[in-house]
Amino acid sequence: MSVVQSVDNVALLPAYLAAGTAVLVLLADLLVGRAGATVAVACAGVAATGVGAVVVGAAGTRRTFCAGADCSWVFDGRAALIAGVFALLTLGVIGLSGPLLRGGPTPVGEYCFLLACSMTGGVALGAAGDLITLIVALETLTLPLYVLVGLRRGSLASAEAAVTFFVVSVVATTVTLLGAALLYAATGGLHLDRLGGLLAETPDLPLIPAAVALVVLGLAFKVAAVPFHAWAPATYDGAPLPVAAYLSTASKLGGVVALLAVVQRALPAEVTGPVLALLAVLTMTVGNLVALRQRRTVRLLAWSSVAQAGYILAPLGVLALVAGRAGDVRAGAYAATVAYAVFFVVVELAAFAALVALRPPGADGGPVADLRGAARRRPWVGAALALALVGLAGLPPGLAGLFAKVTVVRALLDGGAGWLALVVALNAVIGLAYYLRLAATLYADPVPPQPSPAPAGEPGTAGASATPGGGLVAVASGRVAWPVTVALAGATALAVVIGFVPQVVLDLAAR
Repeated sequence: MSVVQSVDNVALLPAYLAAGTAVLVLLADLLVGRAGATVAVACAGVAATGVGAVVVGAAGTRRTFCAGADCSWVFDGRAALIAGVFALLTLGVIGLSGPLLRGGPTPVGEYCFLLACSMTGGVALGAAGDLITLIVALETLTLPLYVLVGLRRGSLASAEAAVTFFVVSVVATTVTLLGAALLYAATGGLHLDRLGGLLAETPDLPLIPAAVALVVLGLAFKVAAVPFHAWAPATYDGAPLPVAAYLSTASKLGGVVALLAVVQRALPAEVTGPVLALLAVLTMTVGNLVALRQRRTVRLLAWSSVAQAGYILAPLGVLALVAGRAGDVRAGAYAATVAYAVFFVVVELAAFAALVALRPPGADGGPVADLRGAARRRPWVGAALALALVGLAGLPPGLAGLFAKVTVVRALLDGGAGWLALVVALNAVIGLAYYLRLAATLYADPVPPQPSPAPAGEPGTAGASATPGGGLVAVASGRVAWPVTVALAGATALAVVIGFVPQVVLDLAAR
């Protein structure tokens, strides 16, 4: 009897393209040695990965690495959507990194290689069919970010952010692996669908409550859900702005995809539902309340991202209800979670792209006061940031954010979780305060600049002037680098387009 499996290489094509991009970037950097050529190879490979994922996903579900009915790799429409979004996010972040890579201390080859490696983990994550593949893919997505977060050389905040992110991620991974080990000890299986069947037939197996709790809580670290969120604001604020954009979008999406995979296919709903409902309420409430007090822009966006994670998790709270465990309602809840995550990461990328365009090259996000009057100096960039903020708040004309909120509330009402829909609505109102305050700051009368008292050559002060309060204001006369302009235009256009066709995203998420 042959033990050799036939491998469906077509199903693996998106992963091949993503991993191949990482290898080609290193070769281009070694053999050509030009930053432009290295970035061009990275962009071409990322674009090919996205196209390959769409083509493979359009052909229907493909499986490989199977043992009987259990498969470790399942590439379907949802996996294609996730891979495509990761490719778009990576392409956008490369564009935002143009000023950081041009003539700076950041090594171009290593930077693009790490981004490509992280994208490879994201592509594999959407197709993972067992817990080991899922955790390895999630760590492949996360590991390169430890280095990327610490790339602001000479910055103590960047080094602290990298160490914090590393320690917390290691603990989260350890907790998740312990939960997976307990699940294997109790059931003898690791494939998600097989685990789901076994736990449905014998829900009273020993070790299951502890195993489920460890897996869910370990993945909650990755999503930055309260009370496992403390690492996120400091990490985002200490990282270079393009890396913070990737953390807030791709890393968050990876955690959501991993959590959704185990909740939907493996873990018992009667156990995970109440936990996820509680996490959703805590996350959106704490995130919004703390965001009200933030005076630094990236920290405000970080706490906003924490609150948005609560909205993403909210539809899964209907699993706690009897009505919510009906097949069509559960499918709607899963689709709402994926759709909201897609809407969020696109709009969040547009917000960070606008912030990169408004700040001096290499600077951090700075205090909110630095953005006062920014839309008057750079009307188009300011309008893009205002549109992204309005979209995150869930107001028109930010239709992507509006439909995202509507999708979540509709899923909660269909599942009989009216109380949770009310919590979402109340938190959305709280969120209006800081989103609209930041948007209003963009159009406020600028404070007349005064000569900066900072010493010449201090990091982060080039091309800036000081306000009477001591903050830095980006000079308006400088032109935005064209890669940042392209990334900002692309992210904003995509946010507008998906706002007009939200049902397409919902249909893909439901597959």
